[in-house]
Amino acid sequence: VPVVESLARATETPLDCHLMIEQPDRWAPQYVEAGASSVTFHVEAAAAPVRLAREIRAKGARASMALKPATPIEPYEDLLPELDMLLIMTVEPGFGGQAFLDIMLPKIRRTRELIGKHGLQLWLQVDGGVSASTIERCAEAGADVFVAGSAVYGAEDPAEAVRALRGQAESATTKASWACGH
Repeated sequence: VPVVESLARATETPLDCHLMIEQPDRWAPQYVEAGASSVTFHVEAAAAPVRLAREIRAKGARASMALKPATPIEPYEDLLPELDMLLIMTVEPGFGGQAFLDIMLPKIRRTRELIGKHGLQLWLQVDGGVSASTIERCAEAGADVFVAGSAVYGAEDPAEAVRALRGQAESATTKASWACGH
């Protein structure tokens, strides 16, 4: 929370906080109060995800829920309207530099279909192993927000890596069947 407070004082850039913590119901609201504009909690760690999403939104931030690779989306279909963003982890949470799990692509597609079925304006984020070789497949499957750590910070020119990844994602999204009217 003190880091978010310091960053919020130093920048106008929106702060997106992905909380990989226990008891997010207790701690997540404090991140909004500290200046986060978007807070992501893991559904597997949340005691009351609907209440938590509503509290995050009530405090003025975007509410986002993350799912680990083995957690199916289908049990949370009714919760989607309570969210502003859904994060599908495409690696097991814990550390950077892991290889992208291709088996997550069908889950991304199913999630995009559920979002469309309900007519939601829900961002679909992927995190884990996102790189020049995976970002287009993620976009084609339905993702429209991407977290790329090692692919950016491991590059000789991080700013150029971001530009290239953004270009790939925009190109793939434009061609994606799900993006019609998006």
